[in-house]
Amino acid sequence: MTQGQQHDRELRAAARHFGRRRFLTATGAAAALAFATQLPAAGTAAAAELDARRLTEDPFTLGVASGDPLPGSVLLWTRLAPRPFEPGGGLPARRVTVHWELARDERFSRTVRRGAATAHPEFSHTVHAEVEHLEPGREFFYRFRAGDWTSPVGRTRTAPAPGDRPAGLTLAAVSCQAYHDGYFTAYRHLADEDLDVVLHLGDYLYEYAVNATGGARAYTDRTLPAVFNRETITLEDYRLRYGLYKSDPDLRAAHAAHPFVVTWDDHETENNYAGGTPENGVPPEEFLLRRAAAYRAYWEHQPLRRPQLPEGPDMRLYRRLRFGRLAQFDILDTRQYRSDQAYGDGWQVPGPASEDPARTMTGAAQERWLLDGWRASGARWNLLPQQVVFSERRDRPTADFKVSMDSWDGYPASRQRVLAGAAAAGVENLMVLTGDVHVGYGFDIKADFRDPSSRTLGTEIVATSIASGKDGADRPANYDRLMQANGHLKFFNGRRGYVTVALTEDSARADFRTVPYVTSPGAPVTTAASFVTEAGNQGLRPA
Repeated sequence: MTQGQQHDRELRAAARHFGRRRFLTATGAAAALAFATQLPAAGTAAAAELDARRLTEDPFTLGVASGDPLPGSVLLWTRLAPRPFEPGGGLPARRVTVHWELARDERFSRTVRRGAATAHPEFSHTVHAEVEHLEPGREFFYRFRAGDWTSPVGRTRTAPAPGDRPAGLTLAAVSCQAYHDGYFTAYRHLADEDLDVVLHLGDYLYEYAVNATGGARAYTDRTLPAVFNRETITLEDYRLRYGLYKSDPDLRAAHAAHPFVVTWDDHETENNYAGGTPENGVPPEEFLLRRAAAYRAYWEHQPLRRPQLPEGPDMRLYRRLRFGRLAQFDILDTRQYRSDQAYGDGWQVPGPASEDPARTMTGAAQERWLLDGWRASGARWNLLPQQVVFSERRDRPTADFKVSMDSWDGYPASRQRVLAGAAAAGVENLMVLTGDVHVGYGFDIKADFRDPSSRTLGTEIVATSIASGKDGADRPANYDRLMQANGHLKFFNGRRGYVTVALTEDSARADFRTVPYVTSPGAPVTTAASFVTEAGNQGLRPA
């Protein structure tokens, strides 16, 4: 019996033993997750301590990261993994003390904070250090030490003070980095950009198998272990897959250069899942065990704060960040709480099932949180980082058009409630930031998508993929059909890359940055197009 077959048997046994009703309680979820993933039930107190001076190999192979900047605080991340392609990262199941340092300069001659954190084996020897009592709107540099080893240096920054009006803010949006589809070259260029923050909009990793030559990367200088050549199911599977992805030098460079704000889509767990409903027909309680493992590994490997620590199969990922009075970011989770896709998913003709007013993309609690936050917002720009295409997107310019049931088109009543809530809150400068579809789009968000003359309520900027979809094309095969079918679609490009957005009090400028190939390394980056939308006068216009 293979390891995968043995795990399948254990997972089904756990699911039958606990059942859905008991699993959905906090204690049942914790017990089931411990049973299915060999997670020590006693928690972080279970492990003895390892003297970091006994580390004989570099433990910082996966680099460093920071995230979720606040006016007086930064979150610093690293993971100890001297051998990241092995279960446990090459470390024994013992806790390790890790020291961190924060400075004003890259040479650490002006250190402002020092401290220590514990890397627990129960959390895959990851460190989430929340550094408090810092000056707002400042740049900092950071590093970690474990024994005689020092990590690479990272750069981060605090958000502006709540009442400040910064002159500008420059962000990048990225998504969809299938390792097996190509190199992360775009991240190398992103690391060189002058940015305040990077928003990762989902599909940080993919659950699909990666073969010995790295798929489309076609390695000739290395052979990847067989542990990656299977779909991720268990907690150890997901941890190993993060080890593979974070071993990429271009991704490490981007994390070290800029603070990240992350949210997931589907592939961090399983393709096109909806809430507690899996893509494949496994029992719901069995899928929730998998979701619990995926969510735990996600928190472990991302620069996220304690409020995002999951409990069993649940994780509060939606949250709000403010950059003075210039911008408010309401980061959504459109996977965990959504209704199941109508008509069996895919591209379908819209109808009563998809247009049912009871259907939700966000769940009722997240929807209320979003609309309440907009009513309380005093920001010039309200940005909505989220996962799937928000604007209507018809596949053809004829009456028999279809739309994607996995996007907001499959949940039009939910979309209309969001837009009505923005209008009621007086939100004048709305920008939705989206990933998922492996192309770059620029949309005007219309009050009525079927009436081109209706009011433009905001704009949607869709970031193409980092690698997913392989090299792509400037004009995909469906370019003409989509442009003709959607008058509010102002830009469409199918290359890999990212988008930067520069905000000021008066305008927002979006630059779509693309690379010509990812199936071999070293591609240059160019700007495919640039658009501007004016504050108080929404709509994308060529820059």
